[in-house]
Amino acid sequence: MKFADVHTLKDPNWGRREILAGLLALPAGPVLAAPRVAAPPRPPVVTVLGDSITAGLGVRQGEAMPARLQAVLAARGLSVQVRAAGRNGDTSAGGLARLEGALGADTAVCVVALGGNDLLQGLRPEATRANLRAILTRLRERQIPAAIAGVNAPALLGADYARRFNAVFTDLARDFAAPLLPNLLAGIGGSRRYMQSDGIHPNAEGARVIAANLAPVVAQALARSAQVAAR
Repeated sequence: MKFADVHTLKDPNWGRREILAGLLALPAGPVLAAPRVAAPPRPPVVTVLGDSITAGLGVRQGEAMPARLQAVLAARGLSVQVRAAGRNGDTSAGGLARLEGALGADTAVCVVALGGNDLLQGLRPEATRANLRAILTRLRERQIPAAIAGVNAPALLGADYARRFNAVFTDLARDFAAPLLPNLLAGIGGSRRYMQSDGIHPNAEGARVIAANLAPVVAQALARSAQVAAR
């Protein structure tokens, strides 16, 4: 047996150093990975394809119809992200032309809120019908449930024109089994309380009314989207 020398035995830290040295010499064990925490699921996206009303012309972004719609749906217990895909001046043809880019890959429900500028420009109802039908057909092909927000033509444009134009939305809602809000401006059109000075675009309070009217229709489409996802 080899004895430590006298100086080593007199060192009070000798035993401690030897123990630590032995521990450091031991082979390292496996490194345990930190447990992964699952990210919360992203809320479904509701894309509102529309014109200047959807774009929120004349009001702040947080007071525009899409933001109001998201808040109303949240109050109904529906956690969604409402994406504003409105463009000022867009007709149904303009909405059709940019549909794919507006939808992206994550849209669960699409609200089709077009036709107001077709009406203002006096376009033929048959052209509006064809464009909206093409939009709804593409949505159906992609298995994206749609909700339709129509616009009522005033009688001053002629009884026949108004009848043909208004029938576009009810007929398409029936053909595609899509929930329908027949008139986006119901209850606010012509009201100084709810409309901006141009008489065409809703103010912040008008956007709130539109969102409240539209929310039940969107909720129906969201229920269908959940059914599609469960298949």
